[in-house]
Amino acid sequence: LSTSDQPSHFFAHLARMKLIQRWPLMRSISAENISEHSLQVAFVGHALAIIKNKKFGGKVNPERIALLGMYHDTSEVLTGDLPTPVKYHNPEIAKEYKKIELEAEKRLVSMLPEELQEDFAPFLISDSIHPEEQALVKQADSLCAYLKCLEELSVGNHEFEQAKARLL
Repeated sequence: LSTSDQPSHFFAHLARMKLIQRWPLMRSISAENISEHSLQVAFVGHALAIIKNKKFGGKVNPERIALLGMYHDTSEVLTGDLPTPVKYHNPEIAKEYKKIELEAEKRLVSMLPEELQEDFAPFLISDSIHPEEQALVKQADSLCAYLKCLEELSVGNHEFEQAKARLL
């Protein structure tokens, strides 16, 4: 993709999402990458937004939530997938890792042609996303992780018992 004389490597980096495996500290029966995961988060987030609007008087944009879900882990093409127990071991680690993620998000946006950056930034730069939208995407993310645990447990993989309990 290029709208100027300079080529953009943005989509080449997004294509690498299929190479980043989730659950790196766990033995999985069925491997999952962040590309597959992000699509599932988009589906679930879209549904949660519709439910919030119809059942709880919400005023969120379901299509925007779906796009936020699609892009929510894109920084991992630059940072890798840091396991949740490590990322949230203590508040200082979590705070510093959020800074690393934010810098990776900004770097991804900077890979786009300048005239497209403002169109993509609202979906990629986490500190520009409204807290209510962030919460919905995080809920979808957690639900998808919980579903992964159920899937692994259903085929006898007890490695996911602790993750399931934590997510519950």
